[in-house]
Amino acid sequence: MTVRINRPSERNALSTGLMKELIGVAAEIREDPSLIAVVLSGGNQVFSAGFDLKDPETASILTQPFSVRRRRLEIGPRLCRAWEEIPQVTIAALEGYCIGGAVSLVLACDFRVMADNAFIRIPEIDLAMNYSWGSLPRLVNLVGPAKAKEWVILADKVECPEAVQYGFTQWTALPGQAEAKAQEIAQRIAAKPQAPVFMTKQTVNALVAANQAVGHMDLDQFALTVLSDDFQEGLDAFLNKRKPVFNKNLP
Repeated sequence: MTVRINRPSERNALSTGLMKELIGVAAEIREDPSLIAVVLSGGNQVFSAGFDLKDPETASILTQPFSVRRRRLEIGPRLCRAWEEIPQVTIAALEGYCIGGAVSLVLACDFRVMADNAFIRIPEIDLAMNYSWGSLPRLVNLVGPAKAKEWVILADKVECPEAVQYGFTQWTALPGQAEAKAQEIAQRIAAKPQAPVFMTKQTVNALVAANQAVGHMDLDQFALTVLSDDFQEGLDAFLNKRKPVFNKNLP
């Protein structure tokens, strides 16, 4: 199966509604015994601009009391868990750019294919947010602690060659061909006996799952960081396409 994110007018940004749809699709996939491999794509221009901060439902969540906001912000972690826990092998195909929360989603997949000219970026700290959705343990497992800190704290573009060098991406493709390459790999996996493929995925995931226990902590951190003046400044700067001016004073 190929699942294709299709919000071109919003650069495939992850609205609350879209995340709910993707969670529902993951539930359908896991119940389909005929599927062995799944490709997750954003099309040939862009994978996703990440968490949709312009989404009215998201904006409403951020104004709720803390207890309500904390509960409703679980949608991001639930999305990543839903895709991580699919028993079938999942392959993300990245074209163009993949930003923030979209990086979190592809980290939850088993493999990643990037077009040669694609890049990822994790800009949450530049918006005065922590990088959440259980993403840091997954990123550390792939690229190691120092590189994970670099990518998250400096928030620079990570071009395809660097992503390959540090293990984020397993295969590359010519521009416009990432999905086709991912489908080729999916076909190879689908030709294999299903039980040992699924068992191997389940065992490897179990071996690296210990770090996921911190997941509740980054949700609380996220719910708290969006209360800060720096977040409001970062969000306003993002929406108005200007450079933010953060408060450097310690509390």
